[in-house]
Amino acid sequence: MLGNDLSDLDGPKEECGVFGVFAPEEDVAQLTYFGLFALQHRGQESAGMAVSNRQRIMVFKDMGLVSQVFDQATLKSLQGELAIGHTRYATTGASIWQNAQPTFRSAHGKGLALAHNGNITNSHELEQWLAELAPSEQHESKDRAMDSTNDTTLISALMASVPGRGIEDVAQKVLPRLKGAFCLTFMTENTLYAARDPQGVRPLVLGRLSNGWVVASETAALDLVGASFIREVDPGEMLVIDEGGIRSHHFAEPKPKGCIFEYVYVARPDTTIAGQSVNAVRIRVGEQLARECPADADLVMPVPQSGIPSAVGFARESGITYGQGLVKNNYVGRTFIEPSQTIRQLGIRLKLNPLREEIAGKRLVVVDDSIVRGNTQRALVRMLREAGAKEVHVRISSPPVEWPCFYGIDFSTRAELIAPGLSVDDIRRSIGADSLGFVSLEGLTAATQVPADNLCRACFDGNYPIAIPPAQAELLQLEEQK
Repeated sequence: MLGNDLSDLDGPKEECGVFGVFAPEEDVAQLTYFGLFALQHRGQESAGMAVSNRQRIMVFKDMGLVSQVFDQATLKSLQGELAIGHTRYATTGASIWQNAQPTFRSAHGKGLALAHNGNITNSHELEQWLAELAPSEQHESKDRAMDSTNDTTLISALMASVPGRGIEDVAQKVLPRLKGAFCLTFMTENTLYAARDPQGVRPLVLGRLSNGWVVASETAALDLVGASFIREVDPGEMLVIDEGGIRSHHFAEPKPKGCIFEYVYVARPDTTIAGQSVNAVRIRVGEQLARECPADADLVMPVPQSGIPSAVGFARESGITYGQGLVKNNYVGRTFIEPSQTIRQLGIRLKLNPLREEIAGKRLVVVDDSIVRGNTQRALVRMLREAGAKEVHVRISSPPVEWPCFYGIDFSTRAELIAPGLSVDDIRRSIGADSLGFVSLEGLTAATQVPADNLCRACFDGNYPIAIPPAQAELLQLEEQK
């Protein structure tokens, strides 16, 4: 059933998007606004930016989509030469204004604004370190635990408390102590910084403007602001960008473990990760899915939008006609108004509506990106049958999701996932499909053309490349024993 999110019944929730620009001759607030639009899919709960005119940093943020938070009057008031921006989906900390980003505080005689994509897994250890460095600050953070609870605030507090010769020096002391997935953009009044965790779990890229530099979570954001792609920020690397150019510091040895789910669902199809077009990867996954899980059907149709490339690949490989059997309402997004019971009962129809003339009397192959709890697929199969489908064969362009993510994607707990403990046929019966097939983990990995050793596949195989918090590890162990 629907909760407060009308854009998705129970699918995976993305993490966040970060953006940064150093361009003294450009309207950096407007560029950041456009960049955040390109990253809107990575977080729809809040949006914000910090802009510096070299004298002071101005921060503006609020709950809602980028278009709801910013208007032209606001952007015109944010004049400067460098900026960072953020779109948020909460993985650590409640979805409230106080947890919107960027954060801001004074640090080593400078203003410090910081935005974060990912999830820190050793927060308890870092809190202890902060308590040793600044006991009063630790007490203060505990006092406001109910209104500022994200790990970004903790990183900012450490940046302000660790002794050093300015932010560049301090960051090289703090970053090696952070565990988990993190892509950071942060800034002082005159310097832009970007950093990526040693595993490079989440993407972060560097682009070039004619008179400046851009960093962003995805290459699609570079395209939108007219920046040329230079390279990915290396795992374990921090970039420092100021009027003197770019400096690079490697604060940790790179041990690449890029998130495989970025290719499945999270990233935009027009993004490139690790040299691979996400759209091309998804088409190859669809082709592999057709080879592994063939179906006798009349029409291959996607669940828009992320199911489209894989459905194209499935149709291409199988020879079955491709068609659009569902129309998506692109204006259904997150809402902060509690839905009424009537709206709850509408369910998936708020998001998707069938094209009855395309569906009636046909045997359908329905291609979707993933199954998390199964509620979406169950409602979808029922809706297609009501529209006259003769048969509904569901094909999923990822393996069964069996493990939660601790690195920035919200898959809830293992107990809430449909796949653990159930066979494929059990899941098929649960969602009411005539047949069900998942691409294999080996097939998905091969489609990415990235070596398996360089990927995090924990949501599918339970092999976590970065230690998870002890309490979470204990909970997983208890769930496995049930």
